[in-house]
Amino acid sequence: MKKPKASKIDDEFAKMMGAKDIKDLKSLIKKQISSQYSQALNSITKKEILDQIDKEHQVDLPQNLIDQEMLAMTKNLKSEDKEKHKSNNEELAKSRIKLGLILNEYGAKNNLKVSDEEVRAEIQKQIKGMPGQEKMVLDYYQKNPSASQSLKGSIYEEKIIDLIKSKSNLVSKKIKSNEAEKIIADFNKPKLNKTETIKKTPVKTKSKSKKVSKK
Repeated sequence: MKKPKASKIDDEFAKMMGAKDIKDLKSLIKKQISSQYSQALNSITKKEILDQIDKEHQVDLPQNLIDQEMLAMTKNLKSEDKEKHKSNNEELAKSRIKLGLILNEYGAKNNLKVSDEEVRAEIQKQIKGMPGQEKMVLDYYQKNPSASQSLKGSIYEEKIIDLIKSKSNLVSKKIKSNEAEKIIADFNKPKLNKTETIKKTPVKTKSKSKKVSKK
């Protein structure tokens, strides 16, 4: 039985991976890693902003609206799972509806809109990120109008978050990759249940936007 040969990491290998040479391949990998860290950190910042908005606003919601959202959220779950997590799902449904209403009102007040050109540009961006599957991605959006509408909603939400960031007292700084890894790992640690307690020093919440540079 023949043993698999180890690939030689040289210019030829780099060209097979779509780079000009080994130096270019290293640069592309470095940029990709940095981009992944940046996306993860931006997601954390967005979550902090949305959590803060959720805490600071109280909205009375009709029960039928909450029930509709819960139904949409849990349509693929088994009956026993729906019942088991009913309380948590109801809280999540309330939060989603409330945030949707608040963000839409904020976007409308600031005349934010998403053009068809912006949607097409985002689809092209996704296509470029999936080499070899361009036709599949394009067909998906052409055959599923609801997918394009959902994408439009995501772009609209990002515009609102970006506007909130621009009007907030945010602090941007460059950090090393190991610092980014720690922030992401800490954020993804399992949170304490409501029945558990932990002593914390009160902290004034301020969202921080972080940019990462791979060093």
